[in-house]
Amino acid sequence: ILFAQYPDIKVAFDLVKGLRNIFNKTTSIQIAYTKMAHWYKDVENTGFSSFNTIANTISLNYKSILNYFINRSTNASAESFNAKIKAFRAQFRGVKNVEFFLYRLTTIFA
Repeated sequence: ILFAQYPDIKVAFDLVKGLRNIFNKTTSIQIAYTKMAHWYKDVENTGFSSFNTIANTISLNYKSILNYFINRSTNASAESFNAKIKAFRAQFRGVKNVEFFLYRLTTIFA
């Protein structure tokens, strides 16, 4: 019903679904590169400015994004650990003694 009333939402949904399928189902870098190029072309054809941000990000960083398809690994664990360090540092409103801060980090997170 929603897609019949608002066809633009269906187009946006299909774009999101297409990008998700690239990352979920593609196993080869070459195939992923081709599918991402087609997806980028589809985004350009729709004219949705909200998708232009992600399309531009992909076009600027496609080499590092395609590295995901080598062994399907990301840097999510490193980003999570960085967030924990930032939260820990914010909890104490900064760091005065770096050596003690590093000692506390290794004690808590190691």
